[in-house]
Amino acid sequence: MVPCVQTRQGFCSFQCIKGSGIRNSSSKARASPRVPANFWSDRIFLASKIGPNDLLAELKKEFAYGRHRENWVCAVFKNEPFAINGRASLHERSSNGYSPSLGSVHPSYNEVESNNNLRRLVRTGELYEGFKFLESMATRVLEILEELGAVPDVVTYTVLIGGYCKAGEIDNALRLLDRMRVAPNAVTYNTILRCLCGSGKWQQAMEVLDRQLQRECYPDVFTYTILIDAACKESGVEQAMKFLNEMRSKGCEPDVVTYSALINGMCNEGRLDDAIVFLNSMPSFGCQPNTGMHNIILRGLCNTGRRMDAEKLLSAMLRKGCSPDVGTFNILINFLCKARLLGEAIDMLEKMQKYGCTPITSSYNPLLHAFCEENKLESSIEYLGMMVSWGCSPDIGTYKILLTALCKDGEVDVVVEILNQLSSQGCSQVLRIYNIVIEGFANAGKTEEAIKRLDEMRGKGLQPDKVTYNSLVSGLSREGKIDEAIRFFHKMEQLGIRSNAFTYNSIMLGFCKARDTAHAIDFLAYMVSRGCKPTEATYTTLIQGISDEGLAEEASELLNELCARGVVKNS
Repeated sequence: MVPCVQTRQGFCSFQCIKGSGIRNSSSKARASPRVPANFWSDRIFLASKIGPNDLLAELKKEFAYGRHRENWVCAVFKNEPFAINGRASLHERSSNGYSPSLGSVHPSYNEVESNNNLRRLVRTGELYEGFKFLESMATRVLEILEELGAVPDVVTYTVLIGGYCKAGEIDNALRLLDRMRVAPNAVTYNTILRCLCGSGKWQQAMEVLDRQLQRECYPDVFTYTILIDAACKESGVEQAMKFLNEMRSKGCEPDVVTYSALINGMCNEGRLDDAIVFLNSMPSFGCQPNTGMHNIILRGLCNTGRRMDAEKLLSAMLRKGCSPDVGTFNILINFLCKARLLGEAIDMLEKMQKYGCTPITSSYNPLLHAFCEENKLESSIEYLGMMVSWGCSPDIGTYKILLTALCKDGEVDVVVEILNQLSSQGCSQVLRIYNIVIEGFANAGKTEEAIKRLDEMRGKGLQPDKVTYNSLVSGLSREGKIDEAIRFFHKMEQLGIRSNAFTYNSIMLGFCKARDTAHAIDFLAYMVSRGCKPTEATYTTLIQGISDEGLAEEASELLNELCARGVVKNS
C-alpha cells in the first residue's frame, strides 16, 4: 500500500512509497474594494458577480430609490433574456418572472433557472460561455442606463473595458472606448494598451497611444512600463530605451517594474553583459536593484551555461545586502540538476534555511526529476518523503515526474495503487494524473497498459479528453499498431473531440514507419479537408517517410519546394 493524504490544494500526497517494494533500478473569494461614490460602476461590478435577484436586494439595501429608478433596474432583469452568443438563455420573459417590487428577495423561477444554467456551464468546463453570460448581464445594464439617460462614470466604463480585454474581445473594448460619454483616464487607456501589447498588436497599441495623447491624457509610469515591456518584445531594447528616455524627460520616474522589464528584454536578446552593466548603474538613477532584478539576470546566465558569472553575480548581490529569495535558489537548483551536479544541488537546497528561505515544491521537483533521469528512483522517493515532511505538498509536476518514471520502470502495481488512492481520496486532479500515466505508459512502449488505464478511468466515471486520446494515438503509431491508432482516432471523432495537428501527425508517422507514405499523403489530404492546418512537423514527417522508402531524390525535391515556399525551414 502507498499511503496518501489529502492536501489543501486538492492533491493527494505520497507519504511513504519507499517501503512499498519498488526496486532500486540503479541500486471564499476575495471581495473587490467598494467604490461608494461611483454608484453605477458598483452596479456593473455586482451584475457581473452575483445573481439578478441578489443585485436587486443589494440595490434596496444601499439606496432608497424613487419609483422611476426602481423601474429602470427592474426593466433590465424582468424583460431582458440575457442571450448567450445570440441564443436566449434559460430565463426568458414570463408571467412568473422577476417581480418589479424590490421588496421580495426570493429567487424567481427564471433566476433559479439562469443560476442553474451558469452552474452547469462551470461544471462542464464551458467557462467561456459562463463568462459570456455574466458579461451579457453587465453590458445590458449599461445599455439600459444609457438608453434612460443615465451617464455612467469613467470607472464603470473602465470595468467593462477590462472585462472585454480579459475575455480577449479587444474589438468590443475599442468600440466601448469610442462610445464613452465621459473622458477616458490613464487607467482606461492602460487597460487597452496592456491587452493590445499582450496580444502582440503593437501597431494598434501605438494608434491607441496617439489617441490618448491627442485627448491630452498623459501616460503615467504604468503606461510607460507596458510600452517598454512590449517594445522589448516587438522592436527590441533600443526602442524600449527611447521610451525610457522620453518618460524621464517628461518627469515620469521609472520604478523597479519598469527597470525589470528593460533588464528582462536585454536578457532575452542575449545581452547579459549589458544587463549587468545596466543593473550596476541603477543606483545613479535613484533606484536600488532588488532581488527580482538579480534573478532575471541569474536565470539568463544559468540558461546559457555561464556558471562562473552566475556565481559572481550572486556574490555581488550578497555584498550589496540584497538577500536571495526562494526564486534565486530555485534558479540555481534547476541549473545544477540539469547539469547533473546533484550533490551541489542538494547542498544548495540545504543552504536555503541559512538565508531564511523555506524550500517549496518547485525547489524539490528538479531534484526528483534528475534522480529519475539517472534511474535513481529510490533516491527520488527519499527526497519526496523529505519534501512532504517539510510541509510541501506534491503538485501536478511532482506526480508527472514520479508516475512517468514508474511507468518507464514497469512498476504497474505501484502506479495502479497510487491511482486508486488518489481516486478514493477525491483528488481534484485525478483526470490529469490519469493522462500522465497513460502518456507515460504510451511513451515507454507499453500501450497495452495505457489502454487498461483508459478502461479503468472510464469505469470510475472519468471522461477521456483530447490529451488522453492523443497519447494513445501517438504511442500506438510509434509501436507500428497503426490500425489501433486509427480506431482511437475515429473514436475521438465519434465523441466530438476535435483532433489537432499532433493527432494527424502521429497517424502519418505510423504510416511512414510502415513504409506506407501513400496512405500518409491521403491522410494529409483528409487533415486539410477537416480544417486542420498542417505544421512543419507534418511535412518533415512525410519527407522522412518518402526518403525511407528509397525515394531520396523525390524527398529532396519536395524539401526544396517546401523551403522555397517558406513552409519548412532549411536546416
